[in-house]
Amino acid sequence: MKNSNDQDKQNITRKELARDISGKLGFSQSESREIIDKFLACLKDNLVKGEQIKLVGFGTFNVHHKPPRPGRNPKTGEPVEISERGTVTFKASKRFREIVNSS
Repeated sequence: MKNSNDQDKQNITRKELARDISGKLGFSQSESREIIDKFLACLKDNLVKGEQIKLVGFGTFNVHHKPPRPGRNPKTGEPVEISERGTVTFKASKRFREIVNSS
C-alpha cells in the first residue's frame, strides 16, 4: 500500500535515462543504453575492487566495510550474528548539495 509520500517520489529507470541522453546528445536509444550500462559496470567493478570513485561536481562513492556484530531474530528473539558486509556510501559534493538545496 502506498502512502501519499510515495506518490510524490519518482524513480528514473535506465530506459528513461537512455531516452534523455539520446535526446540531448543525439545518440540512438540503444547506444545510450549501452553507455549507461558500461558506465554502471565500470562503477561496480571499481567499487568491488575497493576503489573510491570521485566524480567532481557530483560526489564520491565508497565501500564501507561493517564488521560482524551481534543481532537478534525479530520473530523468535533468538540471538544471531550478523555477518561482515560491505555497503556502498555516497557523499554528494558541496556544489551538488548547493544545487539540490537551492531548488
